[in-house]
Amino acid sequence: MLNPWWEGERSPVVREWERKSIRWRPGWLERLGFEPFSLNIVVGPRLVGKTTGLHLWIEERLQERDPLSVLYLNLDLAANLESFKAMLDAYLRTREAKGVRSSLIVLDEVTSIPGWWRLVKGYVDAGILRRDVLVLTGSSSLRLRGEVELFPGRMGGGREVTALPLSFREYLGVMGVRVEPSDAPWSFDALLPMAGRVRSLFEDYLRTGGYPLPINGDPRAEEYLIRSLEWEILRAGRSLDLARGVISRIMEAAPSPISFNSIASSLSISHRTVRDYVELLSGLMVLGQALFFQRTPKFRKERKFFLRDPHLARVLSIWTATDFLQSALYEWVVQEHLLRRFGEVYYWRNGYEVDALANGLKVEVKAGKPHRRYPKGVVVLDRDDLPLFLAQL
Repeated sequence: MLNPWWEGERSPVVREWERKSIRWRPGWLERLGFEPFSLNIVVGPRLVGKTTGLHLWIEERLQERDPLSVLYLNLDLAANLESFKAMLDAYLRTREAKGVRSSLIVLDEVTSIPGWWRLVKGYVDAGILRRDVLVLTGSSSLRLRGEVELFPGRMGGGREVTALPLSFREYLGVMGVRVEPSDAPWSFDALLPMAGRVRSLFEDYLRTGGYPLPINGDPRAEEYLIRSLEWEILRAGRSLDLARGVISRIMEAAPSPISFNSIASSLSISHRTVRDYVELLSGLMVLGQALFFQRTPKFRKERKFFLRDPHLARVLSIWTATDFLQSALYEWVVQEHLLRRFGEVYYWRNGYEVDALANGLKVEVKAGKPHRRYPKGVVVLDRDDLPLFLAQL
């Protein structure tokens, strides 16, 4: 039953969450708007905990709502747009018959239904949902955000929210180590009393990343992530072999920058095809990109690609049968955390290299102790400093 609260039952998703040895309430829930009318958009990779978070949110709302005023639909289970419309119309008829005037409607994985936006936009424009709060989720930021642009001025009090695997600071919080973000994350004095614990947990984080399943030691975590990624690639009409090839070539080159043409040449495909696959993998939040920066971003230069979570990197290494350097993993984690903190990340090289630039911050990452001096203003992180820096981002 998709809506067990209609029969006085609790959500099985919440009950399963309560059985986990390590669990947390996702922070992104705080950013949702729930005053009518609101249309919220939640984008995030599969298996990151979007569904669990929304069921927790629903249970909290049920403390103050008629259970029949809450609808949850997993649209992975809908065959097509007609099925989606039939389910939504059946609910709207039922609530009208029962005198429910305002609903919380959660449409999980809405991008599974081609043309979903036509139905939702039509109902919003007709005023049918004017007293409601909608939450729409999807795994492809590229697709969902592109389709949401078709709703100008129609989100009301709703917000766009991104659900990502835990950052290292968030991971520390889940493990009982509270660290406040700092405007000077290269200064470690405040962390010295807990430095040993932070470094130890960083080694765990490099194995599990921020996904709930590996953090809880689920032996199926790798299999599930591979299957979910394959499903998304196939649903987008792309080749699994080409996706593997692009990811493999990026991992082999890392942490060095690489061009679309170089990837294309090694795979005997066009640079446009490579660009298409990179765009897809970026939309699925698998890949991030750091452009070369010299006064302005240089789109024609080689770029650094980074995998957006340590667990994801390990899984993709298995999926593509490609090893990666430990130094690349360290650099990926730094680039991802800077991207989250500042919304963009770049790199620079001219005689020496700066792995990551963001908001005036210049960071060079070394797997061991640095053997050369860097110009003033460059933060050089070795293996011992790296966890302390990330903990404060």
